[in-house]
Amino acid sequence: MLQSLKKILSFLIFDVLETLVIALAIFVVIYVFIASPHIIVGDSMNKDFSNGEFLLVNKLAYRIGNPQRGDVIVFKFDPTHDYIKRIIGLPGDTVSLYNGRVYVDGNVMNEGAYVSKGNYSYGLDFLQEDHMVKVPKDEYFVMGDNREESSDSRQWGFVKRSAIDGKAWIIYWPVKNLELVPGVTYTNHNSSLTAVLN
Repeated sequence: MLQSLKKILSFLIFDVLETLVIALAIFVVIYVFIASPHIIVGDSMNKDFSNGEFLLVNKLAYRIGNPQRGDVIVFKFDPTHDYIKRIIGLPGDTVSLYNGRVYVDGNVMNEGAYVSKGNYSYGLDFLQEDHMVKVPKDEYFVMGDNREESSDSRQWGFVKRSAIDGKAWIIYWPVKNLELVPGVTYTNHNSSLTAVLN
């Protein structure tokens, strides 16, 4: 009887350990290759992303496709911090700033879909007012949606594709803010790129 009980107990322990190892392996695969959690720190992405919200990042998006203008990305600009910003300039684009407005390839950006009215895009150290930069191959020009509170490519330059962790996918905490992060498309009309959330 005691021997039989030991066998059952051993089987149960082995079964539990096996389940834990499989669950851990699945978690690691998801975390490394599919999605990872991030916390939003700071106000640089207000109005749509708030300090303290938790975000799932889609890590597969750029394994099967290329980053697009309007994508919100999470990346490491330095080894110790994750950043969240929006892609404004793609490889080969020229980006410039005039009178608080952003221009890409000479087209003014109408960004009211994600930038609050009256929030101006002034120049900083890397890209100053009335200047222009060309985005190198495999790099991106990014900006925070809250332009007056954002340290971004205007300050410290381009983001390498290799530094991008993934595309913002789902805000999942707090629960009342649960939502898929909307995509952005741009319509080009009369030298103007107008952002539309979809």
